[in-house]
Amino acid sequence: MQEQFELAAGSVKGTEHQRLGKNNQDGYYSINSQGTNLIAVVCDGCGSGQHSEVGAKIGARLLVETISRSLPYREGFWQDIHSKVLMQLKNLAQGFGDNLADIVNDYFLFTVVGTLIVPEGAFIFAIGDGIFAINGEVVQLGPFANNAPPYLGYGILDEVNQSWQFQVHRTLPMSEVESILIGTDGVSDLIKSASIDLPGKSERVGEISQFWREDRYFSNSDNIRRRLSLINREVTYPNWSERSLVKQGGLLPDDTTLLVMRRKQVVSND
Repeated sequence: MQEQFELAAGSVKGTEHQRLGKNNQDGYYSINSQGTNLIAVVCDGCGSGQHSEVGAKIGARLLVETISRSLPYREGFWQDIHSKVLMQLKNLAQGFGDNLADIVNDYFLFTVVGTLIVPEGAFIFAIGDGIFAINGEVVQLGPFANNAPPYLGYGILDEVNQSWQFQVHRTLPMSEVESILIGTDGVSDLIKSASIDLPGKSERVGEISQFWREDRYFSNSDNIRRRLSLINREVTYPNWSERSLVKQGGLLPDDTTLLVMRRKQVVSND
């Protein structure tokens, strides 16, 4: 798959979490295997959880590794992944102490948006809210009523209820995939800021499509994080006419994480 697709990712803490002294509660992880598959996941920890960044980061890695070990793709694949990941999360949560409900609420509530690209096809899957874009079509998942998205972690406490299964939102032949972006719900503020200038600069934030169209994001693995940090930095500059200082805050209130992949360009030898 490395011969066909290239991949880049980045994340930045939201200004609201900066203000409250909280961690970035997003997590992401990916595998771009040698000519066989590409798997990528972003997770967004529940805002009210005491340590939900723990579950988000563990969850992203656990999902990708479990999917990788469970290939090839077959009928009932997503139900199988759901069961395997829940079993591993439950074993981990039980090791944290006796009150399983409190542990799940504090550590293991997170949303999921992911993609799997294998010879059998390309899939966009999710539990809860977030953003994905495939071949330029941008789709927002959620918001959900009362700002209460479904979380995979609820399945640790209730193994019978099927409300927290993976939803497959898009399936298409691998040959039709040109670009895919997956992101946490903070990406919606990034999209809304497209026509606004970067803090302290006379340069627009720009359209979300820049992340799959511009080579710079794939030539340097840190360039997405750098761009998000520029968009979200706080700057102070002088207003000489009023003899005062102007403070301008970042544009992304929520933690913002995106992972983008695109088909490699074919270089002609002519």
